[in-house]
Amino acid sequence: MIKLKSASEIEKLREAALVVSRTLGMLAKEIKPGVKPVDLDRMAEDYIRQQGAEPGFKGLYGCPSTLLISKNETVVHGLPTDIPLQEGDVVSIDCGSILNGYYGDHAYTFEVGEVDPAVKKLLEVTKESLYLGIEAFRAGNRLGDIGFAIQKHAESHGYGVVRELVGHGIGTKLHEDPQVPNYGKPGKGKMLKNGLVLAIEPMITMGTYRVKQLSDGWTINTVDGKPAAHFEHDVALVDGEPQILSTYDYIYEALGINPDD
Repeated sequence: MIKLKSASEIEKLREAALVVSRTLGMLAKEIKPGVKPVDLDRMAEDYIRQQGAEPGFKGLYGCPSTLLISKNETVVHGLPTDIPLQEGDVVSIDCGSILNGYYGDHAYTFEVGEVDPAVKKLLEVTKESLYLGIEAFRAGNRLGDIGFAIQKHAESHGYGVVRELVGHGIGTKLHEDPQVPNYGKPGKGKMLKNGLVLAIEPMITMGTYRVKQLSDGWTINTVDGKPAAHFEHDVALVDGEPQILSTYDYIYEALGINPDD
């Protein structure tokens, strides 16, 4: 069942999302060759708790970590290890928080040192597809319009759009209805209404869209071993238009990126 949110609930969701945004910004300063994902995980948990929140993933569905850290061919749900990051890696960091009973859920794919230009392009297009999906999140549109916008942009660059994994509603539970596929047909699916809050999260691959789950029960890799990218925002539908509750500004500040360039 889809639960539409009041203005006060949307503000609580914004506050929870910004806990994650600040955490990702803190981590952005630490991501470099030689850093161990397990150390990033510990830092994130401490930082989330310092903000008066709790990790949103740890313990949920048996998740052992605060962060899900997915390198290169791992699309999502990678568990933090003590294997250091290497020059040229790309790493998706997916992070959740709980604040005042509401969830934030937010992700960014980082470059580690100098990254192959072809992989940089994958990250660029995936992030563009996220914002195109958000742009389609408007009153009167349908869920299929969001997926179509993402799919059209990614596939126009020859990339794969993962089918088995989707975005979702978010609220007092991390995963609420509706599911939000990153592919679809315009004009199809549930009608988008004011008060709907979604975690929109394109998962795009350099090769096949097919994925496999590893024996740890968490890690999702591309079948062909080619890199993947993952970006995610929490977005509310307010007065007929999308309002992004999370932000990449803390990341951009940490990395010295001007998003308008």
